[in-house]
Amino acid sequence: MQALEDDLDDGDAPHMSLSLQTCQQMDLQDPLRPLRDLFDLPPGMIYLDGNSLGALPRATAARLQAVIQHEWGVGLIRSYNTAQWFDQPHILGDRLAPWLGAGAGEVLVTDTTSVNLFKVLSVAMAMAAQNSPGQRVLLSEVGNFPTDLYMAESVCAQHGWQLRCVQAAELDAHLSDEVGVLMLTHVNYRTGALWDMGHWSAKAHAVGAMAVWDLAHSAGAVPLALKADGADFAVGCGYKYLNGGPGAPAFVWAHPDHVHHAKQPLTGWWGHAQPFAFTPSYEPATGMGRFLCGSQSVLAMAALACGLDTFERSLPLGGMSALRQKSLALTDAFIGLVQTHCAGHGLVLETPLNPQQRGSQVSLSTQAGAYAMVQALIERGVVGDFRAGDPGRSEPDIMRFGFTPLYLGFEDVWRAVDHLRQVLDAGIWRAPRFAIPHPVT
Repeated sequence: MQALEDDLDDGDAPHMSLSLQTCQQMDLQDPLRPLRDLFDLPPGMIYLDGNSLGALPRATAARLQAVIQHEWGVGLIRSYNTAQWFDQPHILGDRLAPWLGAGAGEVLVTDTTSVNLFKVLSVAMAMAAQNSPGQRVLLSEVGNFPTDLYMAESVCAQHGWQLRCVQAAELDAHLSDEVGVLMLTHVNYRTGALWDMGHWSAKAHAVGAMAVWDLAHSAGAVPLALKADGADFAVGCGYKYLNGGPGAPAFVWAHPDHVHHAKQPLTGWWGHAQPFAFTPSYEPATGMGRFLCGSQSVLAMAALACGLDTFERSLPLGGMSALRQKSLALTDAFIGLVQTHCAGHGLVLETPLNPQQRGSQVSLSTQAGAYAMVQALIERGVVGDFRAGDPGRSEPDIMRFGFTPLYLGFEDVWRAVDHLRQVLDAGIWRAPRFAIPHPVT
């Protein structure tokens, strides 16, 4: 953690003195700027919450209308064949695969992140137990996304394993020959800290453990190389940086070496080798199809396809390499502007300064008022979000700001920080209405 008012070493310091005019010039020179027009953003809003829910692609509404009126309304049941409804989990998986560092036939779009995590943890634990019966510890970090830990707790109870959660800094010391599965979220949801996937997958393999990764805050935000980095299984969601809409389908990946050994526990009919043979016993499909379970949401798949369209439009402009470069420039600019314009208000940077250790978000903590500050910003059209800390682990409350390079610009960053400065300098956040709790923060 770095107090923002502290001096930074010159080698670590992000952009420290960007003016509004400089930011506007940077936008004019940005080759990715035309991609902003692919999204339907409310006028005047600065949307810094794409790490929770991505913005709406302009094409989505018309695409859903076409599915509803023509494919469903006219095609009816025939559209499972004529419009390829039945094949969408594989079709979308193949489109997503290059952005994950995976190959054709290796990614499946289906279900939710939690459901997919249940599947892959069950498979990974069964494989680990078969290879080495004495390795019955699932290791993770205490700061992992809570639903992942909830799911891991459930799977461990079913398999008679121990879930061991340690501080991130202590992970290496606990990666022993007792560990059968290492489960990590590639980009930490609270801090935006980025794990080195290749390093930790290799560490897991060195003790005979499987490496399972949650890519919910990575897919579409940072470059990924699942196969090259030696991951065993991965899951992630489609509604954050992939812009698939609220509740968009998630995805699951298994290393090709594991697929034919995988016996996932949710043996529904869509994962059957011949689902329309209606045989009384289960036979898993070949390949990734065996990770399917029940019927898929066709409308949700169609919306996610529009989100993937926006990424494919970035390919002539440099693709993920260009998106990552801009993401880091945006987060550098935000950190530097907060440091220069919001000093003296006790804000602490929770996100790594080192760009190689940072996802596409910036998290700021404060001793009091983080929730109210976020609400005051939202009222002014700057949308971030709030995550409460766990006092038992000495976690502070944080304000999270996500930076999606597909639709955000440098002027957005400058104006967002200027609003934050005004909220802090004038104490606007202290108004009682900003302390009123909402169900979703």
